[in-house]
Amino acid sequence: MTTYKLNTRYKKMLADTITPVSIYLKIRDRFAKSILLESSDYHSNDNSYSYICCNPVARFEVGDGQIEIEYPDRKVETHQIKDRSEVISRLQKFSASFETDKNDFAFSNNGLFGYMTYDSVRYFEDIEIKNYDSEERKIPEILYQVYQYIIVINHFKNELYIFEHNYEKGDSNLDQIESLINNKNFASYKFFPGADETSNFDDKGFLNILGQGIVHCHRGDVFQIVLSRKFSQAFTGDEFNVYRALRS
Repeated sequence: MTTYKLNTRYKKMLADTITPVSIYLKIRDRFAKSILLESSDYHSNDNSYSYICCNPVARFEVGDGQIEIEYPDRKVETHQIKDRSEVISRLQKFSASFETDKNDFAFSNNGLFGYMTYDSVRYFEDIEIKNYDSEERKIPEILYQVYQYIIVINHFKNELYIFEHNYEKGDSNLDQIESLINNKNFASYKFFPGADETSNFDDKGFLNILGQGIVHCHRGDVFQIVLSRKFSQAFTGDEFNVYRALRS
C-alpha cells in the first residue's frame, strides 16, 4: 500500500468577531467543493468546534455499485462492489494511506472529512435498500475527501486554527487563507424562487398514508414510525439567502 505523507503547517488566530458562515462565504468562490460543518453548541467546552474545509486533494466515493478512489498523485482506482464488506475495508485502507504530523490538538485536523448517507447502512447490515433513479436524489452514498486546508473554530475559547496539508513540499499558502478570513467583503448573490411549490403527495394522499401508519401502530408492527411529506421548489441564486428571501 502506497503511503502519502502530508506535510502540515498551522496558524492560530482570534475568532471573537468571526462566524463559520462568514468564513465559508469568503472561501467558497475561491476554492471549489468547499464544505462547512457548523457546531450547534457554542456554550460547551466539549465538541464546540466548527470546520470549514477546502481544496480536496484526494477522494473516496461510493455510488452506482462501485467505489472510485482518487489519490494526491492523480492515481485513480475504480472497483465494482462484489462484496458489501469490501466498502468499509477499502475506506479504512484509504484513510490509512495518509500520514500526517502528530499533534496534541483535541479536535480533528488531519484533513479527512466526509459523510455516509442513510442508504450506506447496506454496507454494515444485511439490509436491502430501495434505489431511487431520480437524478435529484442521486448523490454518493459515501463520500470522504482529504482537504488541503482545514479551518477549525473553537467557539468556547474564540480561537481559530488554519491547517495546511501539502502532499508535496513547497511554499506555504497559509497567509492567503488568513487574508481571505480577514477580508471584510465577500460576494453576495440574490435569491429568486422559481415555479410553484410541489409535493410528492396531495393532502388526501398524505392523510391516507398517516392512516396506514396508525393501523400499523395499533397492530404493534412497529415501535417507531416517522412519516413525512416532501415539498420542493426550484430557485436560482444563493442558497444562504433562501430564508431571508422567504421572510421578505
